[in-house]
Amino acid sequence: MNEILIRDAVLGDLPVLLQFEEELIEAERPFDPTIRDGKIHYYDLQSYIESKEVKVVVAEDKGTIVSSGYALSRPARNYLDHENYAYLGFMYTLPGYRGKGINNLIIEELKAWAYQNNLHEIRLTVYEDNIPALKAYAKAGFKKHIVEMRLTFH
Repeated sequence: MNEILIRDAVLGDLPVLLQFEEELIEAERPFDPTIRDGKIHYYDLQSYIESKEVKVVVAEDKGTIVSSGYALSRPARNYLDHENYAYLGFMYTLPGYRGKGINNLIIEELKAWAYQNNLHEIRLTVYEDNIPALKAYAKAGFKKHIVEMRLTFH
C-alpha cells in the first residue's frame, strides 16, 4: 500500500469519477429494483468537489485513480443525541484493487475530516445483499444499525 496516495479530488478528476459513478450504479442495480432504467446520477460530483462543506477524496496508484469516497455533514433527527453527523458515500474501488485495504484508507481520511469538523457520528448506507461491502465496512468498524424496509403494490 506504500504506492497508494489519498488526496482531495479536483475538477480534473471529474471524467474518472463520473465513470466510477456509472460503474457504482450498475453494480447496485441488481440490489435495487427501484433504480430507474437509463442514465442516471446519484451525485452532483462537480459541486461536491467545489464545496468546502464536502470532502471528496480519491486514491491513486502511480497516478491512476483507483478509488473514491466523500463525506458531508447532515443534520440528525431532532430526537438523537447529536445535531449533525458525517455521511459517507461514493465509496467505489476498481475491481482489481478491491480487498487491498484501499477503501479503509479512504474511510480513515474521511473520518479525520469528520473529526476536524466536530462530527462524532459517521453513517453510510449499503444494500443488505451487498455482502462484500458489508464485510468491508464491518472491517472498518461500522456496525449494522437500522434496516429500511419497503412494500410495493399495484
